[in-house]
Amino acid sequence: MLNKFSDVFAYYLSIKLCEIWYHISMMTMTPLTQLEFQILDWIVRTFHHEILDAYAPTISFLGDYGWIWIVIALLFMIRKSSRKVGVTILLALAFSHIVADIALKPFVARLRPYDINTAYQLLIDPPAGFSFPSGHTQSAFAAAAAINHSNKIIGSGALLLAAAIGFSRLYLYVHFPGDVLAGAAIGLLIGGIADTLITEIRYRHYSQRRRKLKQSRP
Repeated sequence: MLNKFSDVFAYYLSIKLCEIWYHISMMTMTPLTQLEFQILDWIVRTFHHEILDAYAPTISFLGDYGWIWIVIALLFMIRKSSRKVGVTILLALAFSHIVADIALKPFVARLRPYDINTAYQLLIDPPAGFSFPSGHTQSAFAAAAAINHSNKIIGSGALLLAAAIGFSRLYLYVHFPGDVLAGAAIGLLIGGIADTLITEIRYRHYSQRRRKLKQSRP
């Protein structure tokens, strides 16, 4: 009985210490970060539901390492008519990885929300790396934008999935709102750049082929 009481007391004490640390951290934050915490806490409180608790980790998992978008890219590459879309998705994902994971995250080095509010109980294992920008969101919107530039119908569905992945990262308390918004904006830009590059490469390739065909004719 005494051991059980001591365990409960230790748990209660650890929670209180975490809350104290969170409030102290809030006092030393910039006004922007404080505002983002308020928005994030509002999102978690407002949308908290058992269904979301069950499905948010799964939705977030779809964005892990961009695997769902790689699968979609490979499906597009099966048919020659849609191969350009698949290549564009893969290029957008590569650009997104370089920009987010190699460049911005180490440079900005922003802590994740749960690193500051240590009392929060995560529904998933703590992600590795820094918080800004959201890599899941950025890669999702980069791939979705690449699809949307070629196919508006499928692209609309892809953008909805990207938005769901971004929201799941907020609901799971692993990113600030600014991380997700920045990831979405940068992802859309990267998707557009990837589509432009692939379109230009294809245009030059077919232009060269046409010139060679004309030169080969007697």
